[in-house]
Amino acid sequence: MDNENTPTENAEAQDTVVDERSGEDRRKNDQGPPHGVERRSTDRRKIRSSEGRERYLDMVQRERAMLLEYGVSRSTEQLLDMAGAVQQTENQEEGVKNRASGDQLRSILPVQAWLPLNIHLIGLHEGVLKIAPLDDLNDRQVENLLSTARRSGFNVDSIDIEVWDRAELLETLRSVHDLSADRCEKTLALWLSDIDNGLLLNRFQRDLLAEALQMRASDVHLVQDNNPDAPNWIKYRIDGDLIPVHLLPAEAMARLTTLLKRDAGLNFGDRVTPKDGRFGFVWQGRSIDVRVAAGPQAQDGEKITLRLLDRAALKGFDELFRRHEDVGDHLAHLLSPEIKGGGGLILLSGPTGSGKTTTLYACVQQIDRRRKHVLTIEDPIEYELRYATQWQVRSGQEGGDFADLIRASMRHDPDYIIIGEMRDADTVETSLRAAESGHTVISTIHADTALQTFERMRSLMPAERERSSTYTLAQQVRAILNQRLVRTLCQGCSHDKETREVLGPNELKEFGFSGDEKVKTHNTSGCDLCNRTGIAGRTLLLDAILITSGPGQRNHVYEALMNNPHDLVGKDDVIMHTRREGLIDLVVSGQVDPKAAISYLEE
Repeated sequence: MDNENTPTENAEAQDTVVDERSGEDRRKNDQGPPHGVERRSTDRRKIRSSEGRERYLDMVQRERAMLLEYGVSRSTEQLLDMAGAVQQTENQEEGVKNRASGDQLRSILPVQAWLPLNIHLIGLHEGVLKIAPLDDLNDRQVENLLSTARRSGFNVDSIDIEVWDRAELLETLRSVHDLSADRCEKTLALWLSDIDNGLLLNRFQRDLLAEALQMRASDVHLVQDNNPDAPNWIKYRIDGDLIPVHLLPAEAMARLTTLLKRDAGLNFGDRVTPKDGRFGFVWQGRSIDVRVAAGPQAQDGEKITLRLLDRAALKGFDELFRRHEDVGDHLAHLLSPEIKGGGGLILLSGPTGSGKTTTLYACVQQIDRRRKHVLTIEDPIEYELRYATQWQVRSGQEGGDFADLIRASMRHDPDYIIIGEMRDADTVETSLRAAESGHTVISTIHADTALQTFERMRSLMPAERERSSTYTLAQQVRAILNQRLVRTLCQGCSHDKETREVLGPNELKEFGFSGDEKVKTHNTSGCDLCNRTGIAGRTLLLDAILITSGPGQRNHVYEALMNNPHDLVGKDDVIMHTRREGLIDLVVSGQVDPKAAISYLEE
């Protein structure tokens, strides 16, 4: 545990802390970080990324050879991606994207800008966008494509047209451009005109899922109600909001829900008992996992909720902490001890839907699973992780609860124990015991702020062992990350204003703004890039506590936890990031609307 305070690491951490604490002053002066600091952090991210690719290369090559013997073709890059070794690309480093693969272009450029042109997007390199069109494009079509790419943040100077064999191009368009969303309404209309046609029902189900993925939906909600007055809506959860998309007759919705339950391996005749299942399908060459939850609705109906799990959509470690570099560096150090027995506790807190699971998986991907044993205990298992042991919690079964599995896990020689959620006193106790015995434990817990996470942990401790458990917590906790996901503005249509035009005097004072700062505000009409919403995804907002001292110097942490956790504020070995600092950074960088930032601050 003491190995985390080497002189080199302390020097790096000190540089980063100084940089962070002076960041607010730089933002007020509308200046970026010093070039040297920015260069060092960029180099560290690139080194971590290249190490992540190289550490699994020999394993992946042997796996590929074995798969080929069984007739399964997977490229080295595909297997590395499946292992979670995310490649750091130039477009991840810069706000303007100078390089992009075809998949990256297809995921960012709006479908309506290129799909009707019957073109294959090959890639972007050094300002040249390479495409292979099925038919000749006129000047206006080329200019519109250029304009859309630039407004999407790509640095495109020209378009280079490659001539492909027509048969080969058609095959590529069919296999790669599996974009059924533009057909969804047409398929639905065809199916409703012939509701007994099973082929059209299956096609609509696939088009529905493709549409949801294209629209960046995390969940699909379906309500089947036989009451003739009740609407049967299909809704997508996009950027935290539920959007009604398709309205179906009760009979059609009943058939669709039956198909979904059948595919998930559920008893489709039982509409009363809540149940869970899952199924998978391939979209754009990627394996998508669909988690299905079914339950009763009203008198004789049913509610189906689909969670869409796309591994390709998972954020990499450095991408996730790009705006919080010292937090990322601190975590990277905790997740890569050179000797077994480093131990410690990392807690991720926040409300439901705040991205805790995404951060949890990003941390697992950062760990060198070639040399270290990672064991996860989840309910449910969301993403399958290569080179990790994953256990499913089975509540109600003997030995199947979180605490039972944590105790059992310590007999399997783990280096890292990942716990899906701290739910009860037994789980907290066994987690602290695991951390104390030399395992690095990472878990999530529900709390509103980073400091409140301590209070939440104490509230789950048994009263008779509260002091001893609090002492263990004070000794073992290394970092607490409390998260929120905040909606980011579409850079293609947001309005440019000064802060005095948007915020009142008290609000300007709250953020420390003079009124002259240039910011961006929400365009409620939106544009084609953001599907007319003015919003283009969400980003991480952190409230974090990083404790840098070793176990022998933590008596003040214990005293603060026993009396008032706020006493930790200002201590030399406690680095704190407040939600206010993060919001100021996001507003000044044009990512978040100032009015929205006020509402996030009030939360």
